[in-house]
Amino acid sequence: MNEDAIVSPEWLAEHRDDPDVVVVDVRDAWEYDGIGHVPGAVNVPYDAIRAEEHAAEGAEDGADESASESVESGRAGMLPGADTFATLMGEAGITREDTVVAYDDHHGVFAARLLVTALLYGHPPEHLRLLDGDYSAWTREHPASTETPDVAATTYEVTDPEHDPLVDIEAVEEAVDDPDVVVVDTRSPEEYAEGHIPGAVNFDWREVVDEETRGLRPADVVRDVLAEKGIVPEKRVVLYCNTARRISHTYVVLRHLGYEDVDFYEGSLTEWKREGRPLVSE
Repeated sequence: MNEDAIVSPEWLAEHRDDPDVVVVDVRDAWEYDGIGHVPGAVNVPYDAIRAEEHAAEGAEDGADESASESVESGRAGMLPGADTFATLMGEAGITREDTVVAYDDHHGVFAARLLVTALLYGHPPEHLRLLDGDYSAWTREHPASTETPDVAATTYEVTDPEHDPLVDIEAVEEAVDDPDVVVVDTRSPEEYAEGHIPGAVNFDWREVVDEETRGLRPADVVRDVLAEKGIVPEKRVVLYCNTARRISHTYVVLRHLGYEDVDFYEGSLTEWKREGRPLVSE
């Protein structure tokens, strides 16, 4: 992902008919069909891209799988498994050569999870985009559709990512005491106060969101807010939340802003607590 990782509705309107662009709606099927969607968008519901045992967990809570297991098996946190993901993408008519533009109706946090999942399964980062402002931003100025596009199934190839941002629990423990690393808790201040990884700073993922536009706040404002928390490009950043959903949005935002060294603790607090690692309460 790069400075083009987040695109405007205007960009999407201009490019959605490009043959190598696939727009992906990650809302539930009933929303996609009943409420409408970006014309030409395919539907890959968010629950489908999570490991089966976690698919019903809409909130950031309990999980049983360890992030120390392989990505391919789907046991690294909440990942669905390579075969499952390849099937989902293939059924949606997506190939690794396509530029995927994802959106949801929740400030992009669910869509970002799809994009990070694709990244972890080897989709080229320069071909992944998040719609700024979610579905509501699109409908303010552009038409919606209830027609389901006809797509030809493809064989989606899963590979190792160009750069693997996943880190395990031992790497997080080491990062806590490293002055060149900032460990970031992307949950709410209330959750952070109840218990967080020692040394972690709190940066609620919603701090970068403009509630009125539902999109990203101005880049200079976001950079200032990040810097106030010590989250600067000169440091390696390690992100966590509860079940790796909210860190997906922050990961996309940081890469969009040019942060080059950003790591992703997929196991997050679900694994950290299960392994009996210490927490700090405030």
